Amino acid sequence: MKILLLGKNGQVGWELQRSLAVLGDVVALDFDSPGPLSADFSKPESLAATVRAVAPQIIVNAAAHTAVDKCESEPDVARALNAGSPAVLAREANSLGAWLVHYSTDYVFDGSGSTPWVEDSPTGPLNVYGATKLEGEQAIRASGCKHLIFRTSWVYGARGGNFAKVMLKLAAERERLTVIDDQFGAPTGADMLADITAHAIRAVAQRAELAGTYHAVARGETTWHGYARHVIEFARAAGRPIKVAPDAIEPVPTSAFPTPAKRPGNSRMNTNKLRDTFDLSLPTWQAGVDRLLTEVLG
Repeated sequence: MKILLLGKNGQVGWELQRSLAVLGDVVALDFDSPGPLSADFSKPESLAATVRAVAPQIIVNAAAHTAVDKCESEPDVARALNAGSPAVLAREANSLGAWLVHYSTDYVFDGSGSTPWVEDSPTGPLNVYGATKLEGEQAIRASGCKHLIFRTSWVYGARGGNFAKVMLKLAAERERLTVIDDQFGAPTGADMLADITAHAIRAVAQRAELAGTYHAVARGETTWHGYARHVIEFARAAGRPIKVAPDAIEPVPTSAFPTPAKRPGNSRMNTNKLRDTFDLSLPTWQAGVDRLLTEVLG
């Protein structure tokens, strides 16, 4: 099996290089990869040429414009990367009879209420990032290609920057922290998403009827404040120098940190479809974060 992986240097893409390697021959590219094969999402037709040249059985797209606030000031760029290029990949996948695996987000919803979103919940993006990711989903479905779309949220990886690393740094420097406590979701590891992807690809290779959209997040829920407290207390228990006291991590509303892009309050996602279809038991968000922290603090 030949697999074309796009966005190899992102958090999820980095982990996919590991998880996909056992399935076949992986051609892994990023926008700045050297050589004749282009993975530049700002040049969709060169991207199409790359797909034709590789002629994969599976295309895994882990590339996107994920700078949520920046998307507000450059909507055309966001649309090209999050909607236009996935549309081209879907067209080429359909032409080849290949599968397209794509990652989307809870930001396609309006963030209201407290009920976890299911796959067919009404969409209503609050910002440009969410709107363009929704357009990308719609283009993939409209193409008629065989596809898997995994919607996820609050993704982190050990490689590169993440919320946990920022909290560890601030907790070592400051005596008081303020962290948002009215946005709810589940911190989800890039490694878990990569493993789910490989498992699902194996399954759809045998049963094409399993194609479709799935919600993929860790089990449980928290707020950014709860997430921060968990990270800081883990580090304190591990003997790391922590300056902030346990009662000096102050919960504040989203309004305390104005941003160009409006954030959803409810990022909870129902994973029943994913778990039932692929016979999966998902780890708690705490288990994944603890694994990250063990690696980062080790």
